[in-house]
Amino acid sequence: MESVSGVGVLDKTMLLLDALARGPADLADVQARSGLPRATAHRLLVAMEAHRLVRRDPGGRFCLGFELVRLGQTAATWFPLGEIARPILEALRAETGESAQLYVPEGQQRRCVVSLPSHHALRWTVPEGSLLPMDRGSAGKVLAEQARLADSVAEREAGVASVSAAVTSAGRVVAAVGISGPIERLTKRPAVVFGDAVSSAAAALTSALAATYHGAPPEL
Repeated sequence: MESVSGVGVLDKTMLLLDALARGPADLADVQARSGLPRATAHRLLVAMEAHRLVRRDPGGRFCLGFELVRLGQTAATWFPLGEIARPILEALRAETGESAQLYVPEGQQRRCVVSLPSHHALRWTVPEGSLLPMDRGSAGKVLAEQARLADSVAEREAGVASVSAAVTSAGRVVAAVGISGPIERLTKRPAVVFGDAVSSAAAALTSALAATYHGAPPEL
């Protein structure tokens, strides 16, 4: 495996957590998903179980542990942007009828930190916490500062369109607000149809950040 952090045991631990994020699995399945040797996977899973990062379901399969819930809730508490953005995204979803998301840059990728699914039966949902590429999708264009308003049509997923706008603080882009859904509703020109609504939501969040932090960039 290619090292990401330079700390092998940490990289392997993250591989195992990512493997279990796909659902409960026995040791053979975990090994197949992670690509780690059986003995290594078992040793690390048992150690993670001792720290409650991993647990076992009634069938004995490995699952993500409840300690991760506590850590996730604590991380959210110390992440102010998501809490400030949620009511603005709720209003955007109500206005457009489409799924609304908030993304922040994370290295060369983007993280979905708030995701509100549409109430339509046919909808496009991005799970909160998803790490997505920066080079595809409207939010990636905005976070890469290619444009303050951008749209995409079937760039990342067939049949899906999106439009996103920049959230700024002290003149720099800190996040992207967007909506996504089937091309049948967003059309092949989503920025034309929904650009004003998305831009207004991004401006509202920009103003809310300025009011909360008195113009200083928040620690996001």
